[in-house]
Amino acid sequence: MSDLVGFIGLGTMGMPMTANLARAGVALVVHDASPSATEAAGKLAGVAVAASASEVAARASVIFTCLPNDDVVRAVYLGAGGIAAGGTAGLITCDCSTVSPEATLEVHRALLPKRITHMDTPMLGSQPQAVSGEIFFIVGGDEAAVERITPYLDIMGKLHMYVGGSAMGNRVKLVHNGLVAVTAAAVAEALAVCVQSGVDPYTFYDVVRKGGGMAYGTYFERRAKRIFDGEFSPTFMCELMRKDAGLALALAKASKVPTPILEETKRTYDEAVDSGWGKEDFSAVTHVIEKRIGRKLSRG
Repeated sequence: MSDLVGFIGLGTMGMPMTANLARAGVALVVHDASPSATEAAGKLAGVAVAASASEVAARASVIFTCLPNDDVVRAVYLGAGGIAAGGTAGLITCDCSTVSPEATLEVHRALLPKRITHMDTPMLGSQPQAVSGEIFFIVGGDEAAVERITPYLDIMGKLHMYVGGSAMGNRVKLVHNGLVAVTAAAVAEALAVCVQSGVDPYTFYDVVRKGGGMAYGTYFERRAKRIFDGEFSPTFMCELMRKDAGLALALAKASKVPTPILEETKRTYDEAVDSGWGKEDFSAVTHVIEKRIGRKLSRG
C-alpha cells in the first residue's frame, strides 16, 4: 500500500475510519470543513492536513469521502476548490456517503474527461462499526478499480461487495435503508401495542429474540430493549434516517413502484424531526408513536 490516501469528511463516521487507516500505517492527507476536526485528525500518526479538497486531490492517488448529503457531495467534488479542480488522471475517488444515484452519476460523468475514476462505496453500519473497523461497504462503479481500493476497504471494514456500475451501490443502500426505516416504525408500533395491552415488554423482547419466529431481526435485537430502557443516544441520527427515507422514496417513485408503507414511514420521520428529536438515534421515531398513545414505552 504505497498510495497516499486522501480522506475528506471527518465526522461521526469519517474520523474513526481515518483513525483506523492511520493505525494500519496508511499515509494520509485529510480535509474537513470543520477546522477542529481537521486539527484532530492531523494529530494522528502519518496524517497530513490539507487546506482544501482540491489540495487533497492534487496530492493523493486514492480518496475517500464521507459527507452528509447530495449538495455537499456536489460541492466537494465539483465546486470551487473541489476534487475535480485538483485531481489528475489516474486518481480514484470513493464516496462513502448515502446520496442519490443522480448525485453520484453527476460526479462520475464530470470526472470522466479528467480520467478520474469515481466509485460509490456507501456503508452499512454506524458509528460503533466505524470505530471497530467492521463496516460493510457496498461498491459500485468501475469493477477494474475494486482491486486497487480493496486494501483500504479491508482496513476500515469487515467485508465489501461489488454490486455493479456507477450509482448501483447507492441504489442498493437506499433500498436497504428504506426497509430499515419502515422496520423501525413498525417495531415502534408493535411495542406500543405490547405495552398498551399489558404485555410485559421485556418478556416480549425475549420471546421475539429466542422464539425463532419471523418477527426477529437485527433492528429488534439492537433497539427494542434500548427503547424500553428509554435509551436514545445516537449511533445514527433520526434526521439522517429521515433523509435516507426520502431518498429511498424518490428512488421508488423514479422506478414507478408504489410504496405507501414507505410514504407513511417518511411522514412519521418528518414528524419526529419536526418535533425536535432529529439529533437522537433514529429509533427516536418511537417518540411519535408515544405521542400518539399519550404515554412513554419506557418505565423510566
